[in-house]
Amino acid sequence: MKKPYLLVILILLSLLSLFIGVRKVSFLDVLKLENAAIRTMVLSRIPRLISLILAGMGMSISGLIMQQLSQNKFVSPTTAGTIDSAQLGILFSLIIFPAASPLVKMLLSFFFALTGSFLFMFILRKIKLKNTVIIPLIGIMMASIIGSISNFFAYRYNLVQSLSSWMQGNFSMVIKGRYELLYISVPLVILAYFYTNQFTIAGMGEDFAFNLGLNYKTIVNMGISIVALISSLVVITVGRIPFLGLIIPNLISIYYGDNLRKNIIPTALAGAVFLLFSDILSRIIIYPYEIPISLTVGILGSIIFLYLLFRRKA
Repeated sequence: MKKPYLLVILILLSLLSLFIGVRKVSFLDVLKLENAAIRTMVLSRIPRLISLILAGMGMSISGLIMQQLSQNKFVSPTTAGTIDSAQLGILFSLIIFPAASPLVKMLLSFFFALTGSFLFMFILRKIKLKNTVIIPLIGIMMASIIGSISNFFAYRYNLVQSLSSWMQGNFSMVIKGRYELLYISVPLVILAYFYTNQFTIAGMGEDFAFNLGLNYKTIVNMGISIVALISSLVVITVGRIPFLGLIIPNLISIYYGDNLRKNIIPTALAGAVFLLFSDILSRIIIYPYEIPISLTVGILGSIIFLYLLFRRKA
């Protein structure tokens, strides 16, 4: 799918998203500058739309970077322990700093996500048999261990419901004043774009990068830091969104190949389109009620993931 088509689809879905909700707002109401319609748009619909686009772009690019650096198409923030580590960081902040601001919670979540990501990359370097399926399985096992630690302390400090509410991907609570941290992901995405060639070289291995005069460890650390920070921003703002960083880069590589510089913009657009479509679906299936987007993305993502898995085996 070409980039202009993705951009057109993104614009159409964005316009549709603005006018879907319990409170009925028409295009004419907006043109007439009716107070209720304008307030609904400014306080709820536009913040939700912006957060959907930023989260979709950020998580998709995070998956693309992780797959390049790990040299594995089935690695993403959700299969490398990054998201679960961010969850542990949020739990730590709830226990130690219960009255902390969202920024402090995000920084703690980022620290834990960064640590978990580096731990996964360390384990990856120690593995001799780097099978396509074994590597993400190890990441999932590590994520399960981290998740078990989070659940233990959540039960211990009676924070199970609080942790569940933080980790359930849901955009229904996104309003003005509660999503602005996601703006930090914009310069991170731009930075990732400018370093795509370096990430490509680093993904070919340490020896290859050294022969080309590239500081392998610095580039890998930068890439992992970008992934960890974007993941923390998304988790702290809207919760856990499964599969997004896994399936979107794979789908784009089918059409565009494995050129990272060529893929990064289509990956960002496709991630935003997929998340917007999933959100619209979540809002209309049982209207006027809403299904958590983590459930919708999980179902659609698992179907696409099975397709990618069987396609690779074929």
